[in-house]
Amino acid sequence: MKSQQELLSSIHFCVIVPTYNNQKTLKKVLDSILDFTTNIIIVNDGSTDSTSEILKSYSQVTQIHHPKNLGKGRALRNGFRKALELGFEYAITIDSDGQHFAADIPVFLKAIQDEPNALLIGSRNMTQENVPKKSSFGNKFSNFWFKFETGIKLDDTQSGFRLYPLRLLPKRFFTNKFEFEIEVIVRAAWKGIVVKNIPIQVLYDPAERVSHFRPFQDFTRISILNTVLVTNALLYIKPRDFFRRAKKKGFKKFFLEDILESNDSNFKKSAAIALGIFIGLSPFWGFQTVLLFTFAALFRLNKVIAYLTSNVSFPPFIPFIIYASLQVGSVFVSSETPLVLDSSITLDDIQKNATQYIVGSLILATVSALSVGFISYLLLTAFSSKNKTNI
Repeated sequence: MKSQQELLSSIHFCVIVPTYNNQKTLKKVLDSILDFTTNIIIVNDGSTDSTSEILKSYSQVTQIHHPKNLGKGRALRNGFRKALELGFEYAITIDSDGQHFAADIPVFLKAIQDEPNALLIGSRNMTQENVPKKSSFGNKFSNFWFKFETGIKLDDTQSGFRLYPLRLLPKRFFTNKFEFEIEVIVRAAWKGIVVKNIPIQVLYDPAERVSHFRPFQDFTRISILNTVLVTNALLYIKPRDFFRRAKKKGFKKFFLEDILESNDSNFKKSAAIALGIFIGLSPFWGFQTVLLFTFAALFRLNKVIAYLTSNVSFPPFIPFIIYASLQVGSVFVSSETPLVLDSSITLDDIQKNATQYIVGSLILATVSALSVGFISYLLLTAFSSKNKTNI
């Protein structure tokens, strides 16, 4: 087992410290980091207090000074850029508000030895004394959306004490404020980088700690970012990952092992099939994928099964689905211009019968989903019983 000094010298890392008006705690934070390494990049993000004066006595560390406040995200991005220019492989980021302990730096390095190229986030004990309720709520909120967007469950997604594998991160980012720390971990996970928590110490001292988080403005920014990330996850990332897994394993093997032989009960499998059929036949064109993954996540149903069966609305079948919906709807909604499925049908004809179509498609989707779901349950049960008999 390596000694702490061997560990510190065996990994080419630096520590990035973004700071903005933290004059009370900055010196203590920098001095504590210097006990472990001189590879420090301090980013003064336009501080208007005595930060610049304090930093004059730290000529041994790399300094970046923003002429005005650009936001924590921009400070981190510029810190990453400088770290890459200096040839570092990893960057540990630590806030300058004094809540983190530099003594945990070796904890990150030990973890990265066990799992190289991972992105590590320090996990704080959010139940301890003096933790602001808004911080605890915000962390739970962020954890929920991170899991929805990536499928990865974390206990802390907002800690600023992190280790980044610099060369593996996305080359381009789009956010500059606090929301950057969400963007970077979500997009890293989408690239296939392992994102995980490691336990760290934390200190919340109300007398010294200064938070620059603006509840309304920053929460709005984070909400907008999560909306964009969720949309991208539903429309592109999740379908992409599904086809990648299927292609890598082989579609037949993937179907048999990951779908039919999943740990879900036959009822939940058939419910996922029913959900896919309902969404595929429903009139929510343009929103079907979003609705599918939202309801699959809400009811904890197999997303793969649901997505596959939703393709009942595969483009060649769409005219027949629309016509069937109109026919079903005509039983419940009268129309002065009944449709005939031939080459003369136009979009205007369908628009004139919109109510008939919507009512009919919802009824068709419901009946088809229940019927196919019930039949699937019977077949899956019979298939399972047959397999048990053959064992």
